[in-house]
Amino acid sequence: MTITKDHIGGLIFLSFSLAYGYYANQIALIPGDEFQPFHARTLPNFLAVLGSGLALLQLLTATKSRDATLSLAGYDFWLMGKLLLLMVAFSLALKWVGFLVSTALFLAGGYWLLGERRPKVILLASVPFAISFWFLLTQMLDIYLAPGQLFRLAQGG
Repeated sequence: MTITKDHIGGLIFLSFSLAYGYYANQIALIPGDEFQPFHARTLPNFLAVLGSGLALLQLLTATKSRDATLSLAGYDFWLMGKLLLLMVAFSLALKWVGFLVSTALFLAGGYWLLGERRPKVILLASVPFAISFWFLLTQMLDIYLAPGQLFRLAQGG
């Protein structure tokens, strides 16, 4: 049996998806929420099932080439590290500048790290998406997103 990078990637993604699904079921629900069609566990469970399905699809369709070697050459680990640091900065920025600003900055920074240098493209790809996602969460799904500590300090409270 030949194990390729596709198999290893699929197994890792399947493991993460299954663990995510397990922890998604540990999310506490408000009494009565279990009877609602959409609650705190709905989206995480959907993502866990989707991720598991895609991982299984990856495992089933992976090529079984005999000349596939397991080499780490060609991967940009510096870029991966920078993207991970950007994610940590995003999580820290959420508390201070709120969801909308931190999401737009996160997306803009990600596009810049991935090689896009045109400011107009970066702004048009990040800001409308962040606003649309914020609108979907706050207005359509009625999910409260804190505006951020700097916004509260600016208001004097």
